[in-house]
Amino acid sequence: MSNLVISLAEARLIVLEAQGFGLLPQSERLQTTLLNETTSVLGGIQIDSVNVVVRSHYMPLFSRLGLYPMSWLDENTYRERLLFEYWGHEASLLPTSLYPLFRHRMEAARPNRRVAHLLQSEPHYVESILREIQDRGPLIVSQLNDPGKRTGPWWGYSNGKVALEWLFATGRVAVAGRQNFTRSYDLAERVIPSRFLNAPTPSPEAAVRELLRISAKALGVGTARDIADYYRIHPKDAEKPLSELEEGGQLVKVAVAGWKEAAFMHPSATGIVKGNTTALLSPFDSLIWKRDRTERLFGFRYRIEIYVPRAARQFGYYVLPFLMDGQLVARVDLKANRQESILMVQSAHIEKGQHPGLVIRELAPQLDTMARWLELSKVTVGTIGNLSSALHLAVRKTNP
Repeated sequence: MSNLVISLAEARLIVLEAQGFGLLPQSERLQTTLLNETTSVLGGIQIDSVNVVVRSHYMPLFSRLGLYPMSWLDENTYRERLLFEYWGHEASLLPTSLYPLFRHRMEAARPNRRVAHLLQSEPHYVESILREIQDRGPLIVSQLNDPGKRTGPWWGYSNGKVALEWLFATGRVAVAGRQNFTRSYDLAERVIPSRFLNAPTPSPEAAVRELLRISAKALGVGTARDIADYYRIHPKDAEKPLSELEEGGQLVKVAVAGWKEAAFMHPSATGIVKGNTTALLSPFDSLIWKRDRTERLFGFRYRIEIYVPRAARQFGYYVLPFLMDGQLVARVDLKANRQESILMVQSAHIEKGQHPGLVIRELAPQLDTMARWLELSKVTVGTIGNLSSALHLAVRKTNP
């Protein structure tokens, strides 16, 4: 156990700094360099298909920087190739400079049951798909000459999808773009810039160690399990490289008050957050990826309830935590009604011990800013939740 002890409040500030909050004072004009810096700081942005408010990968930059053009993220991924899609924490947008660090995953990929069945039942099919992409260029599943049939209404993969995802997992193809959120695949050498594609491949051990170093920097401070989880590295595989990083002075072992496990802190962490730390968070924001860590840091128990039956939901279908002055103080169930151009607050709940007036004073403008970012005309508030009545009154003043 380290002799260095930091308080929970200090840990929160270190984490918020590391996660890119406070990079932009509210008076500062948004610049492309700041968008690039933020994506680099995060080390990955999770992708999810749910589109109740907005696709989740657009949200983390909004949470940290406010109004920014969503087209920037698409252009930097699919045109400039500064980001690429692969399996990071989950399906993620990752800085393309990290591409060599993920080759060991591509080389170590093992076929799941669906892939194994396809390789056995149609041994030449996957290679035929690869040749088709080579000849025809980027393709979505439905454009394949023989995409096969789906095995279910939306959850079942066709043979074409199974083959493409296997080629993607093994690094032979990459995501060239998206059409209505559907992946378009092309040969990796036609997607990944040559300086990254042809960069030397580190050993698996070196790659894991570097990914853990990046994870620790992105988290600021975290337990070994926290750091390993950032890129879904098995905790056992993280033990030795984390010790090596500590011995090399690239991590500092600390104790966080109230945490049962020892933690590691990145030596660049200062805990000085210069700008605003008030934001609505996507359910898939890297600040709250690990739910038990979120509870340890913020005293905030968060579960996404999309797959929970309506009657059993505690807070709502698509609930966004609200970060205010470095603490998670409320949660709102949001829906973008695009037909009527309304951002709907379907429920609003305040955390125990928080002052409703102070929370609403910060939350109402954030909702208004989000509506403008989404190009929606107004915000409405429903009747569910212990914060809804007061929030309704505050929102009505700005959205008559």
